[in-house]
Amino acid sequence: MVSATSATAAADEAMPHAGRMGLFPVDPACTFCGIVSGRVRASRVYEDVQVLSFMDIHPAAPGDLLVIPKAHAAALEDIDQTLTAHLFQVVHLLVRGLRRSGLPCEGVNLFLADGEAADQTVLHLHVHVFPRTTDDRFRLQVRWLERSRADLDDDAAHIRAGLARSGHRPRSP
Repeated sequence: MVSATSATAAADEAMPHAGRMGLFPVDPACTFCGIVSGRVRASRVYEDVQVLSFMDIHPAAPGDLLVIPKAHAAALEDIDQTLTAHLFQVVHLLVRGLRRSGLPCEGVNLFLADGEAADQTVLHLHVHVFPRTTDDRFRLQVRWLERSRADLDDDAAHIRAGLARSGHRPRSP
């Protein structure tokens, strides 16, 4: 197992706050919390004070990883920016390790499903790290939309308003 680096040691000390759905040390009904506690077996790849990575039990390809916060959080909004940054620093580290592992990996897809409508099946925040090859059978089926500039500008205005309602104040360029 890889241990935490000094670059991420400060992030390990940060305490995440309760978000929209709440952050809890563990949820006894959650499979991923069971993995964190050791109650459920997993093939662990990386672990530090705040984050755990393990092999997906139903992989899309050999090397398919999951990266989770150790504390139970259902959605990305449930963790603070410090833990979010640390989670993605670990994702970055694992992508580098995966590319150098000798497993088939010509590219990588990251996937985070946030909420049941986004097909999140385990309601514990997790990032999928999918190794890709040019001949794999991995496909995303999406019906891409075409939107007018006016519609895109209107969507952007709605999102800026949502940011303002969440307390975000834009910085001057």
